[in-house]
Amino acid sequence: MHKIGLIGGMSFESSAVYYRMINEAVRERLGGLHSAEVMLHSVDFQSIVDLQKAGRWDDAAKRLCEVAQRLEAAGASCVLICTNTMHLIADAVQSSISVPLINIIDETAASMKAAGIKRPLLLATRYTMEHGFYTGRMATHDLDVMVPNAEDRTLVHDIIFNELCAGAVLDASRQALMTVIERAKSEGADAIILGCTEICLILDPHSLPLPGFDSTAIHAEAAVAFALKGLSQLGQQAA
Repeated sequence: MHKIGLIGGMSFESSAVYYRMINEAVRERLGGLHSAEVMLHSVDFQSIVDLQKAGRWDDAAKRLCEVAQRLEAAGASCVLICTNTMHLIADAVQSSISVPLINIIDETAASMKAAGIKRPLLLATRYTMEHGFYTGRMATHDLDVMVPNAEDRTLVHDIIFNELCAGAVLDASRQALMTVIERAKSEGADAIILGCTEICLILDPHSLPLPGFDSTAIHAEAAVAFALKGLSQLGQQAA
């Protein structure tokens, strides 16, 4: 089994979801008491948020590059950045290591293309919705990503940072997000991207008025597929 390296803590709420999803998937595929070979480096999220707010993305990249290099040195066969927003500096992180960085944007795009999606709505942090790195990379996969209007972008961003990252899941906020989704549906959206790794805490992708794509689950599944590549399920169970 290949070792998975996770850069987590952004926020730790979603990092816990990654850990659970990855291990549940390995147990389901291999049976018995099998679990994943995982190394998690959890950063202090406040230090990253401070860099984001200041627009110091180069410093944020330097920090995550150092973490990725430590994970590789410790034996990780792949690395995941367990947040969509910090994929703004994913190319820098990939260039700093020799093992694959499993990119959450590419994996989510592949899932949507396989489902025939053309114009999904992105629900994410303000950075992810507005900086262009996400929609631009999705465009290379022939996906025309919609983002909410300015007022709705503020709403979604505040729910993520002020509530979900702090462990608060509020029914009123869930309803507010559903209103954003209904508005996008009326404007031609054909799917919903849960494009922040915390949004799965408040929205069930299978209970939306449009097909939902949970980037956290998709990313975790990609990690498991990599970790188990070349393994025989029967052989592992026999072991």
